[in-house]
Amino acid sequence: MDECKQLFERIDKALVQEMPVVEFPGRIVVVQSAVEAERAVAVLSRQARVGFDTETRPSFRRGHAHKVALMQISTADLCFLFRLNMIGMPPVVADFLADDNVGKVGLSLKDDFLMLRERSESPCRGFIDLQEYVQPLGVKDLSLQKLYANFFGQRISKSQRLTNWEADVLTDRQKQYAAIDAWACLRLYDEITRLRESGNWRTVQLTAGS
Repeated sequence: MDECKQLFERIDKALVQEMPVVEFPGRIVVVQSAVEAERAVAVLSRQARVGFDTETRPSFRRGHAHKVALMQISTADLCFLFRLNMIGMPPVVADFLADDNVGKVGLSLKDDFLMLRERSESPCRGFIDLQEYVQPLGVKDLSLQKLYANFFGQRISKSQRLTNWEADVLTDRQKQYAAIDAWACLRLYDEITRLRESGNWRTVQLTAGS
């Protein structure tokens, strides 16, 4: 029998900062034309589940907000970065988001749905929110960074979060950051599912000196 997995109800930020930084292990494809979007959706539509996230250019002016610029959709080893600021929401992509035959795993999805609605009125179906899915395990720290650290002992760097997601060309660091956020959601879903089905976990409180 596998060793019982120990999870923390809440995990200390200082402990997370000491963990090694995770890197995306697969291939990243930037999608910035309708033709590329069709090819990407053809691949993604064959998956049972994918990881999902979005990025928006930060605004530093009160009362001003940008539309969602990037949508990341990842398999276990391939992540597509849809540059929505360049291509809008092609019908094939909107149809994919409305297809409940493919599970789309994300985190705090209400915010993403609100942002996507500014690009398209098409419904979003087949989505799974990790903040709800993890609840039976008793974990209370629900940010992506803390969930990933809790389950895998690695840190997701957030250094690129406030960069310009509407730049003409995304940097390699931006692409890595974006891909990891979507891929990590899928990996967490698989691990949470395994633990929920096996019951082979225990959740403890983190005490001083742990």
